[in-house]
Amino acid sequence: MSDGAALPLVVNNQETGRFELTIDGHTAYTEYRMLASGIMFPHTETPPALEGRGVGSALVREALAWARQQGQPVIPVCPFVPGYITRHPEHHDLLHPDYRKALGI
Repeated sequence: MSDGAALPLVVNNQETGRFELTIDGHTAYTEYRMLASGIMFPHTETPPALEGRGVGSALVREALAWARQQGQPVIPVCPFVPGYITRHPEHHDLLHPDYRKALGI
Protein backbone atom coordinates (compact mmCIF):
# COMPACT_ATOMS: atom_id res chain seq x y z
CA MET A 1 0.00 0.00 0.00
CA SER A 2 1.50 3.33 -0.96
CA ASP A 3 1.47 6.52 1.11
CA GLY A 4 -1.64 8.59 0.50
CA ALA A 5 -3.68 5.54 -0.50
CA ALA A 6 -7.07 5.07 1.10
CA LEU A 7 -7.07 2.84 4.16
CA PRO A 8 -9.11 -0.37 4.22
CA LEU A 9 -12.35 -0.41 6.16
CA VAL A 10 -12.21 -0.53 9.93
CA VAL A 11 -14.04 -3.60 11.25
CA ASN A 12 -15.85 -3.84 14.59
CA ASN A 13 -14.87 -7.30 15.85
CA GLN A 14 -17.53 -7.69 18.53
CA GLU A 15 -16.21 -11.11 19.61
CA THR A 16 -12.90 -9.59 20.71
CA GLY A 17 -14.23 -6.13 21.62
CA ARG A 18 -11.92 -4.41 19.14
CA PHE A 19 -12.07 -2.15 16.16
CA GLU A 20 -9.50 -3.56 13.74
CA LEU A 21 -7.75 -2.51 10.57
CA THR A 22 -5.45 -4.91 8.70
CA ILE A 23 -2.91 -3.80 6.11
CA ASP A 24 -0.19 -5.96 4.55
CA GLY A 25 -0.69 -8.66 7.18
CA HIS A 26 -0.40 -6.22 10.12
CA THR A 27 -3.43 -5.59 12.34
CA ALA A 28 -3.93 -2.40 14.32
CA TYR A 29 -6.76 -2.17 16.84
CA THR A 30 -8.46 -0.20 19.54
CA GLU A 31 -10.13 -2.20 22.31
CA TYR A 32 -13.44 -1.34 23.92
CA ARG A 33 -15.44 -2.53 26.90
CA MET A 34 -19.14 -1.91 27.41
CA LEU A 35 -19.75 -0.68 30.96
CA ALA A 36 -22.88 0.50 32.73
CA SER A 37 -21.45 4.05 32.71
CA GLY A 38 -20.35 4.12 29.06
CA ILE A 39 -17.86 2.63 26.62
CA MET A 40 -14.31 2.36 27.89
CA PHE A 41 -11.41 2.41 25.42
CA PRO A 42 -8.49 0.85 27.34
CA HIS A 43 -5.89 0.26 24.63
CA THR A 44 -4.94 1.11 21.06
CA GLU A 45 -2.15 -0.73 19.27
CA THR A 46 -0.59 0.15 15.93
CA PRO A 47 2.22 -2.09 14.68
CA PRO A 48 5.42 -0.17 13.83
CA ALA A 49 4.97 -1.05 10.14
CA LEU A 50 1.70 0.93 10.11
CA GLU A 51 2.73 3.97 12.17
CA GLY A 52 2.47 7.40 10.60
CA ARG A 53 -0.22 6.37 8.14
CA GLY A 54 -3.30 7.60 10.00
CA VAL A 55 -4.27 4.10 11.09
CA GLY A 56 -4.75 4.95 14.79
CA SER A 57 -6.87 7.97 13.90
CA ALA A 58 -9.00 5.90 11.52
CA LEU A 59 -9.62 3.33 14.27
CA VAL A 60 -10.58 5.90 16.88
CA ARG A 61 -12.72 7.90 14.44
CA GLU A 62 -14.74 4.76 13.62
CA ALA A 63 -14.94 3.73 17.29
CA LEU A 64 -16.26 7.17 18.27
CA ALA A 65 -18.85 7.11 15.48
CA TRP A 66 -20.01 3.75 16.83
CA ALA A 67 -20.13 5.11 20.42
CA ARG A 68 -22.31 7.96 19.15
CA GLN A 69 -24.66 5.46 17.46
CA GLN A 70 -24.86 3.54 20.73
CA GLY A 71 -25.74 6.74 22.61
CA GLN A 72 -23.04 6.00 25.16
CA PRO A 73 -20.44 8.31 26.70
CA VAL A 74 -16.79 7.54 26.06
CA ILE A 75 -14.37 6.66 28.85
CA PRO A 76 -10.94 7.22 27.25
CA VAL A 77 -8.38 5.25 29.27
CA CYS A 78 -5.91 4.65 26.43
CA PRO A 79 -3.75 7.81 25.98
CA PHE A 80 -4.31 7.89 22.21
CA VAL A 81 -8.10 8.23 22.49
CA PRO A 82 -8.25 11.38 24.67
CA GLY A 83 -5.52 12.93 22.53
CA TYR A 84 -7.62 12.33 19.43
CA ILE A 85 -10.77 13.68 21.10
CA THR A 86 -8.96 16.78 22.33
CA ARG A 87 -7.81 17.56 18.77
CA HIS A 88 -11.29 16.99 17.30
CA PRO A 89 -13.93 19.20 18.94
CA GLU A 90 -16.73 17.45 17.04
CA HIS A 91 -16.27 14.56 19.48
CA HIS A 92 -16.08 16.54 22.74
CA ASP A 93 -19.73 15.86 23.50
CA LEU A 94 -19.03 12.12 23.62
CA LEU A 95 -16.71 12.36 26.62
CA HIS A 96 -17.95 10.93 29.89
CA PRO A 97 -18.46 13.90 32.28
CA ASP A 98 -15.78 12.56 34.67
CA TYR A 99 -13.14 13.00 31.95
CA ARG A 100 -14.05 16.44 30.65
CA LYS A 101 -12.23 18.44 33.33
CA ALA A 102 -9.07 16.32 33.10
CA LEU A 103 -8.91 17.02 29.36
CA GLY A 104 -9.85 20.69 29.71
CA ILE A 105 -13.08 20.23 27.80
